[in-house]
Amino acid sequence: MNDLVQAVDWARAQFALTAIYHWLFVPLTLGLGVIIAIMETIYYRTRDERWLKTTKFWMTLFGVNFAIGVATGIILEFEFGTNWSNYSWFVGDIFGAPLAIEGILAFFMESTFIAVMFFGWKKVSPRFHLASTWLTAIGASLSALWILVANAWMQYPTGCEFNPATMRNEMTSFWAVALSPMAVNKFFHTVLSAWTLGGVFVVGVCGWMLLRGRNVEHCKRSLKVGAWVGVIGILLTSITGDSSAVAVAKYQPMKLAAMEGLYKGSHGQSIVAAGILNPAKTATNDEKPYLLDISIPYGLSLLATHDPHAFVPGIEDIIAGRSFDRDGNPINTVSYAERMRRGKQVQELVAQFDVANRAGDLVAVDSLRKAINDDFHYFGYAYLDKPEEAVPNVPLTFYTFHFMVTIGGFLVVFLLLALLFAYKPKMIANKWYTRPWWWLSIITIPLTYLCSASGWIVAEVGRQPWTIQDLMPNKVAVSDLSAASIQVTFWIFAVVFTALLIADVSIICRQISKKSQENLG
Repeated sequence: MNDLVQAVDWARAQFALTAIYHWLFVPLTLGLGVIIAIMETIYYRTRDERWLKTTKFWMTLFGVNFAIGVATGIILEFEFGTNWSNYSWFVGDIFGAPLAIEGILAFFMESTFIAVMFFGWKKVSPRFHLASTWLTAIGASLSALWILVANAWMQYPTGCEFNPATMRNEMTSFWAVALSPMAVNKFFHTVLSAWTLGGVFVVGVCGWMLLRGRNVEHCKRSLKVGAWVGVIGILLTSITGDSSAVAVAKYQPMKLAAMEGLYKGSHGQSIVAAGILNPAKTATNDEKPYLLDISIPYGLSLLATHDPHAFVPGIEDIIAGRSFDRDGNPINTVSYAERMRRGKQVQELVAQFDVANRAGDLVAVDSLRKAINDDFHYFGYAYLDKPEEAVPNVPLTFYTFHFMVTIGGFLVVFLLLALLFAYKPKMIANKWYTRPWWWLSIITIPLTYLCSASGWIVAEVGRQPWTIQDLMPNKVAVSDLSAASIQVTFWIFAVVFTALLIADVSIICRQISKKSQENLG
């Protein structure tokens, strides 16, 4: 049992390591792809060679980042088969569909047109080259779409039905999977946040060049496009973040409670603007949840339901199955203890189904199939040892969520100022705050990466211990591997990915330094 716990922890750590490293490259690819497509469009319309040089400058950085991002992404998909084979068996028919579409359609699309984008300047017409650049950017977003659909299904499994004859979940509606509220919100929130990162990256790189007085006119052109894309990205990210919070409140209330460190909910629930959690607090004691907190009245009720007086359940409420309508009347919900009981009952029914199926008792098979599907959404709870096991890591979820929101608020102000300074350069030229501003632009690049990574930590840690929400906990999804073997590959990947990251940053920095000394007009 101890080796199983260690195997689960190391498998999770390895997947988290791979995903975090991969996500260092993906958002910049998505954001820069749109930016260089806009720049080339301006060049195509104006035929101004200065815009061509600017487009090629950013395209070089895009290419370096794209190549290394592909390498980490391929390894990430292989880990489903190596470390999470039980998961792959259980839901491969569903989870594999969007990943197959991503590989066959989106990845081949962007891989094909990226070759034209880089090597076709003098081999194809300007119109076809511009189309190739846009198709590369669109292909990257489509690739993200199908991967995010697969991830969203793990957060909110829909469009499927369990087949007790095969012991697998089978897809019943592709469109229910592809267009679920979680999938739609996740796609727009993620891709638009990548636009934000792309905009911040352009502003930061231009800040570095302007600190050295290099290619001022090139930077002025770049800043306008980068700031516009960044501003649009961060404003729309904020809007989609609101709709994402509503979806989380509806489908993953435990995650929402962990995001706020909320143990006991109430009507008109306030939201914590800043706070320090009490490390002694758990779902089973009466300790105060916060050592210090600054809260906004009615904020969480408004965020979760758009109703300032709605009841928002806390961790203890969810475990106990407590909830209330707007008038304070109790709403019947299922406690975690009852979910565990029903989950075990479903397991027993599955065993009975197997016996009846082998005996050819069709009447019993039909009856048992219906009974199984009626309560199958509690199936995963049968594997929990106690209700509190379904509570995620509250401190990690709480602090990363509030860090993400804080940096997101900073980015709104930063990018609006960047847009203002791009169109009013005299406001930033030769002022006492000129150099501090450009240094802040550089520092904002890693801050935006940390903000993006924090969002993923909230999304994934907040739904633990589930690999598939309510259906399959991690300890059931993991492959039958020893913890030691996973440890070995973990450290190998850690070394390789770190080397790739160092190479990526080093090459990008050298390219920025080298090309910034050329005459970009």
